[in-house]
Amino acid sequence: MAADESFKVSSLRGKVALVTGASSGIGAGTSVMFAKLGALLALNGRDVESLSRVAAQCTDCGAAEPLLIPGDLTDEETVQRVVEQTVSRFGRLDVLVNNAGVLEMGSIETGDLQQFDRVMDINVRSVYHLTQLCVPHLIKTKGSIVNVSSVNGQRSFPGVLAYCMSKAAIDQFTRCIALELAPKQVRVNSVGPGVIVTDIHKRAGLTEEQYTQFLEKCKQTHALGRPGEVEEVAQAIAFLASDASSFITGVNLPIDGGRHAMCPR
Repeated sequence: MAADESFKVSSLRGKVALVTGASSGIGAGTSVMFAKLGALLALNGRDVESLSRVAAQCTDCGAAEPLLIPGDLTDEETVQRVVEQTVSRFGRLDVLVNNAGVLEMGSIETGDLQQFDRVMDINVRSVYHLTQLCVPHLIKTKGSIVNVSSVNGQRSFPGVLAYCMSKAAIDQFTRCIALELAPKQVRVNSVGPGVIVTDIHKRAGLTEEQYTQFLEKCKQTHALGRPGEVEEVAQAIAFLASDASSFITGVNLPIDGGRHAMCPR
């Protein structure tokens, strides 16, 4: 196989991909990575201005103009609109990346039911709903689903209870629907990032000083001695979305510098 043919196997050229939470962080990085690999993009996010900036980065890579579908995925009509507009524009759907999510601090003592409902609505219920509506289209193309989970889904951490529960739910969701959709040749996998340098922790309430200390601590909490970068997660998502991973389904792939394998000493 020639080198250029090998590249095509792991590319997303001509694939229609829907990416949620695309206005920042891992979603934005994944969108740009997919653009570089030749995907046709439908991008969802709540921040319209940031979403437009990401779209500009995608076109700067030589990609076609992405379809922007802003909105909050906890709203059921928005979810329906996202799917309908994507299929109307491109006529098909090959890849779904469920990335939209929120991190909130809170323990069993300090959290409340409103926080629990909010985190589960965004991180789990909206993913369930969007995936449900996308599945008929993905069956037609024998497509791929990649869910963005977290090391928090596999390991236990105090102070982020609802978030940990939501990501554990996403890991189980991934495995269950992988088995349900395997007979129809739709693959379903997830990535489990460790600490990745984005704004998510500051949006959750960390000050600039606290965040700096948090990243410094990553030298001890991650086996590779550092936090991860967005592009490192985006590369893994692209692999799982592409035909390069054609015999992989039901997997949660840790992208966490070895954190999932570590034990306190």
